[in-house]
Amino acid sequence: MTSSSTTKYSSATQNSLLNIPVSETQGRRSWQVFGAASFLVSVPVFFQAPMVRLFPWISLALTLFWVMLGIGLYQRHQTRLWGDLILGFSWSWLAGSIYWGWWRWEPLIHLPIEAIGVPFAVWCLFRGWGKVGNYFYLGSLLGTAITDIYFYLTGLIPYWRKVMAVDPNYVTGILKLALVQMQTPWGISWAVVLVNLLLGVSLLALQKSQLHWWAFAGAVLSTLVVDSLFWIAAYFA
Repeated sequence: MTSSSTTKYSSATQNSLLNIPVSETQGRRSWQVFGAASFLVSVPVFFQAPMVRLFPWISLALTLFWVMLGIGLYQRHQTRLWGDLILGFSWSWLAGSIYWGWWRWEPLIHLPIEAIGVPFAVWCLFRGWGKVGNYFYLGSLLGTAITDIYFYLTGLIPYWRKVMAVDPNYVTGILKLALVQMQTPWGISWAVVLVNLLLGVSLLALQKSQLHWWAFAGAVLSTLVVDSLFWIAAYFA
């Protein structure tokens, strides 16, 4: 193999990891979008959730802040990508504020409320607007939907209602009972199926070069990671 051929082979190897770009400018930007999307999925879980129980109206009002921030960044060429992403995130924030602020004890309407931005997202995508943000929102929604489906399939809905109704001091005990329900053959089997579904969808998205697919994959995968961390914390509590 000649030196030139070796250099080309090395460059091709650096530029592809499971056909995922990793070293060129586009590849770096893709990973940045992936990381930002992953971070934004964790924001409602670790920041919004504790706040919304005590100050639901403040959480709801913060939606306007995210929208204005997104618009401001979107209007500048240098930051348009991040403004796009934040505008998509604002739909997740709005839905979370409404549901966890006033309806958290009723799981049956969780997904419909989380899907509040779907008509707008579909309309924008039809017009070719805001692909990164809207794909992020739809990816986050998909992760949420899969989580809810698992709750229904494994009979965890009664535990959901109890967690939302009891004093916080008794939540750990209820979560441990829910974990027992999950550790049955039925619960483990469905966990394997749905986790692999999410992983498969994410890996397919990561094969794409367009940034909106990376935002989608980051949202889906981070939803899976956040859910796992939550149940691990409950297990060791």
